[in-house]
Formats: sequence, structure tokens, C-alpha cells
Amino acid sequence: MTLSQRWFLLGILVTTGGLVYLLSPILAPFLVAMILAYLGDPVADRLEAYGWSRTGAVVGVFAVMTLILLAVLLIVIPLLGVQLKYLVTNLPDWIRGLEQYLMPRLKAYLGADAEQWQLSSVVASLKESWQGIGNLLLGGVQSVSRSGLAFAGWLANLVLIPVVAFYLLRDWDILMAKLSDLLPLNLQPVVGKLALECDEVLGAFLKGQMVVMICLGLIYSVGLWWVGLKLALVIGLLAGLASIVPYMGFILGIGAALIAGLFQFDGYLPLLLIGAVFMVGQLLEGMVLTPMLVGDRIGLHPVAVIFAIMAGGQLFGFTGILLALPVGAVIVVLLRHLHDHYRQSHLYHADTHERTNEN
Repeated sequence: MTLSQRWFLLGILVTTGGLVYLLSPILAPFLVAMILAYLGDPVADRLEAYGWSRTGAVVGVFAVMTLILLAVLLIVIPLLGVQLKYLVTNLPDWIRGLEQYLMPRLKAYLGADAEQWQLSSVVASLKESWQGIGNLLLGGVQSVSRSGLAFAGWLANLVLIPVVAFYLLRDWDILMAKLSDLLPLNLQPVVGKLALECDEVLGAFLKGQMVVMICLGLIYSVGLWWVGLKLALVIGLLAGLASIVPYMGFILGIGAALIAGLFQFDGYLPLLLIGAVFMVGQLLEGMVLTPMLVGDRIGLHPVAVIFAIMAGGQLFGFTGILLALPVGAVIVVLLRHLHDHYRQSHLYHADTHERTNEN
């Protein structure tokens, strides 16, 4: 890479970062559409290999996505609403029961005054919050209804995502080829190699981990439903979504399920069964799902995933969260190559070269 090419690349990076920062309020639907197109491109390519036209393959992918979305809307959301209503109704009573059970023991063993914890005020605040949720949502809907511009903007974003995703998916291979042709000729082999590695890391994470999350959500939800837990779907979906970071879904899910089970069940057998459900899910994730769907190609440490998501949200809001993992995958690949170059450079072997010259 020549000096002028380095300055040109630096200028592109700075300009791109500035545009993302300035345009972040409107970039979210386009980024969501890009993610959908990226996830759907391998399926469309496979359908093309079977003789489908590109447009027909894209229509087929979108038809499957639409059916999945309708199934979620018609089946999952009503059940989720019933369980959330149960949670909202009973959570203040659960906190009060926890206060009556826990506070005397804290006072006996730690000498802590129950009044210092002020759980009663927490319960009162939660009640006010639960009562205000409905009013807030109703007020938000009424506000959106009164503001034609806000409603139009929300509707435009909702319609924009599938439209942009359709055209991106249809022309994805053409766009990638044109971007490759824009690179300087001397950089195309190296950048092409880096791009393939980035695609492997990002694809392994997004495509594989999303399937793992869905499978774990189903396993936890069905298992907790079999145990008889009333919040099975809520906790199962929460654990599945949180499993984007290894072990976080297991920790959050089993903690929430055991707390809910303590208030719902009288004996200890259901609690043991809840623990068994999460142990089975964890074993399936570690021994079957992750090796089969993700493999060892990801290269993104759980701490790096957490940091990337938090840093992206802090810098660019929701747009930064969407960009966090793709940018993190690129940084991981670049750091890997920088590490290899450093191990081969005179900076790493300085003493060896000096001793060789002295001899």
C-alpha cells in the first residue's frame, strides 16, 4: 500500500464514520435491511444453483420470512402478552413476599434493619409503574395518532425495511462485485482475502448464533412449560435472546426461572426440574448446537461482544448497536493479521537480528 493509498483509505474511514454519526437517526432501517439481505443471500444463492432466477429466489426467501413473521405474530405474541400480564400483576406481591421472608433473616444474621432496604417503597414504585405502563402506551398511541408526521415516519420505516432488503438481496452479488472493482488493483487480493475471513467470522456468528438462540429459546420454553411454569415463554425467550453471549442466557434464564418457581410452586421437585431443563439446554448448546451451527470459526470473545455492543450503543445509539458486531468482526480479522505481521517483523525479532549482526 502506497502512502497516498493509506491517506486515501484513512480519509474514507473518517468520512464514513462522520456520515454514520450525522445520519444515525435515519440509518436504522437501512442497516436492518442490510442484515436481512446478508442473512438471506446464501439461501438465494443456493436456490439459484438449483436453477431459480435471482428474482424468483429472492421472492421465495421473502415468502418464507413472511410466513415466519406471521407465525410469530399469530402464535407467540398472544401467549407472550398473557404471560407478561401475569408477570405485571404478580410481581409486586412477589417482592412483598420476598421482603417478608428475607428481611427477618437479614436482620437476624447481618443485623441489618429492614427499613434501610426500603423494599416497601420499591413495591409502591413498581405498582405505580405497572399502572402507568398502560397509560403511557395509550398516550403514546394517541400522540402518534394525533401527529400525522410521526405516524407517517413510523409507517415509512416499517415499509422501507422490506423494500430496501428486497432490492439489496436481489442485487447483493452485483453490489459486492462493484465494490471489489473500486479497490486499487494492488490491494484487491489482500482485501479480498480479508473480506472472506470477515464474512466467515461474521457469518458464523450471525447465522449460526441466531439459529442457536432460536433453538435454545424453544428448548427452554418447552421445557419450562412441561414443568408447569406460568412464565415459561417469557423466560425461555429471554434466555434464548441472552445466549448471544455464551453462558449469559443460562445464568439469566435459570435465575429468573428459579425465582418465579419459588413463588409459584410449593415443593422442591419443580425447582429441580427447572434446573434440569437449563442443564439439558446448556449441554445441547455446548455439545450439539454450537459445534454444529457455529463451530470454532467465530473468534469473537464474549467480553469483546459485550464491549462492542455497549460501545456502539454509546457512540451511535441503536445504529451503533446494529453496526457493533460487523465492525467487531472486521477488527478481529485485522488484529489477527496485524498480530501475524508483528510476529514476523523486526520489532518482535529485534534482539535476534542484533545478535545475528554482532556475530
